[in-house]
Amino acid sequence: MKKTPVVIKGNKSGIRIILDSELSFEELLEEVEKKFTDSADFLGDARVAVSLEGRDLSEEEEAVLLQCISDHSQLHVVCLIDHDKMQEEYFTQTLNDRLMQMNANTGQFFKGNLRSGQVMEFETSIVILGDVNAGAQVVSTGNVIILGALNGTVYAGASGRENCFVVALKMNPVQIRIGDVIARCADEKNAPPKEPQIAYLEEDTIYVDTISRQTLSDIKC
Repeated sequence: MKKTPVVIKGNKSGIRIILDSELSFEELLEEVEKKFTDSADFLGDARVAVSLEGRDLSEEEEAVLLQCISDHSQLHVVCLIDHDKMQEEYFTQTLNDRLMQMNANTGQFFKGNLRSGQVMEFETSIVILGDVNAGAQVVSTGNVIILGALNGTVYAGASGRENCFVVALKMNPVQIRIGDVIARCADEKNAPPKEPQIAYLEEDTIYVDTISRQTLSDIKC
């Protein structure tokens, strides 16, 4: 029986890739490219943990194989698992830890205006390319940056973080909440400032300042 040079085995958190130990690395790379090209539709678009098994690989060879997988499939490899720790629980925990780390260090983008009655919640920081209109609400575990007008309600640091901030090109909110502190707009309606502004929490008080290099350097993110 002819030996299969590349075998893919999956679980709910990632995939095991079992590699032929006798092929040259160049031949093996061709087989990996073919395997993942043929299996791309089946494997789909997902973030996965990966284990490379069956042969000893240098760090450079591992990097080349992971790049090949990325180039010839829709998979996003977020971590490489040591094949000596192949329990599914370890797979799951490692993947979840890596995804949490990625979410903590990155954010999302949303393009469009939020209308009255719309509520959008994000597990990361969010950059909104548009306006947040009166009656709309944005909730984020991280920072909220609005490249437009803020006329609605924003809740930053929804996970309890107090070092988050809110930025808007036109700052005229109904309410801003950072962590557990809430600030409401004044009853009188003044013209919103023309300069971009930033709202941040300091000593249990939300301050709103015009964005400057000094303001940004003073904020502990």
